[in-house]
Amino acid sequence: MSNIYAVRTNQKLNFARLHIKALEQAEGASQWSKHARIESYHESVLFFMASGYAALLREIAENYRLNVDQVNRFSDLTEQLEVTGQESPEVAELEQLELDQESWLHKMLAAYEACWEAADRRQARAESGSSISEIHVLQINPDHAEDKDVLNEYKAWLQAFRELIERLRAGMQEW
Repeated sequence: MSNIYAVRTNQKLNFARLHIKALEQAEGASQWSKHARIESYHESVLFFMASGYAALLREIAENYRLNVDQVNRFSDLTEQLEVTGQESPEVAELEQLELDQESWLHKMLAAYEACWEAADRRQARAESGSSISEIHVLQINPDHAEDKDVLNEYKAWLQAFRELIERLRAGMQEW
């Protein structure tokens, strides 16, 4: 097994970490482009974390000797496991995280999906059950009052993601 997707997963998480650092620097800057830089880093952090998740799905598929070229989302992975009659504790854990609206993974994926939408009104977090990041990304020209909270959310997600990967890889090595 080549472990190409494990390397890819690590690479994407490292890119997310670098963009979080750049986001911190942008928040401390005073240039005229400060807010544009902040917004661009918000989206790039989400892109790299979502890309890391996609690479993790392929990493799991590679471990179970599935067709990685056909795994682009979680449902693709579960379908292939069903067809081959395999069960995966890694997939069971990911499924729980994806379905739990309070989990970091569910919120991160929702925030990433919000990058593809636009809204011209402020959404209330309590009403939508969304993360701060998702609300922030949906807004056009937000007031940036929650930038520190979004940054902290990204840091927490990245840490949780790293812990998840460690746990899943340890389990896959035993298999």
